[in-house]
Amino acid sequence: MYRVFEALDELVTIVEEARGVPMTSSCVVPRGDVLELLDDVRDALPGEVDDAQDVLDKRDDLINKARTEADETVSGANAEAERTVADARAEAERLVAEARARAEQIMGDAHAEAERMIAAGEAEYQNLTERSRAESERMIQAGRDAYERAVDDGRNEQARLVAQTEVVQAAHAESARIVDEAHAEADRQRGECDAYVDGKLAEFSELLATTLRTVDSGRNHLRGPANLSSGRPTLYDFQA
Repeated sequence: MYRVFEALDELVTIVEEARGVPMTSSCVVPRGDVLELLDDVRDALPGEVDDAQDVLDKRDDLINKARTEADETVSGANAEAERTVADARAEAERLVAEARARAEQIMGDAHAEAERMIAAGEAEYQNLTERSRAESERMIQAGRDAYERAVDDGRNEQARLVAQTEVVQAAHAESARIVDEAHAEADRQRGECDAYVDGKLAEFSELLATTLRTVDSGRNHLRGPANLSSGRPTLYDFQA
């Protein structure tokens, strides 16, 4: 995450020190340096967001597996508990590998979108980046908290079932309650992710509409009565 802030600072420095175009507010920036910094931002930011989403997507499979292992743990005691922990670690590593593969595919589309956003202006880009970073950090933290709670609940329930092997029916009822709570938490997290994606799409739509209005306004200005009468733009037009 530190590389994201560092790359953004370098982008600001490049724009501030860029050579200006005479009689305009535009400037000339080195395309290669800007694209390289954008690649750094792309590689540093979205990986954890996709990791959190994958954890939510795989929650149902983990819950079903935990319920089956809970029944087996009643007779397996401490040996079965150790095997369950090992399986959970292997599953977590597999989820991380899948998340990284998906992140590379999504980042290709994100790179093209970032180039279009740069054309809309430095102010809009920085504003959107800050909002996206804050929202991403919130979703990442929420995903981590949910994952840790699910693991802790599973371990606590597993220990309770091992300690009370004679109360099989009570163990089954408690296991079903934990599964239902995990389902509800997964649905809530999935709803938050959907709302976040919808908000980002709305922001992109608003940014594109603003850019189109700016372009249309500039074209109308160039087509004004003063330019039509002289056949070319005047110094007053550039100053306006």
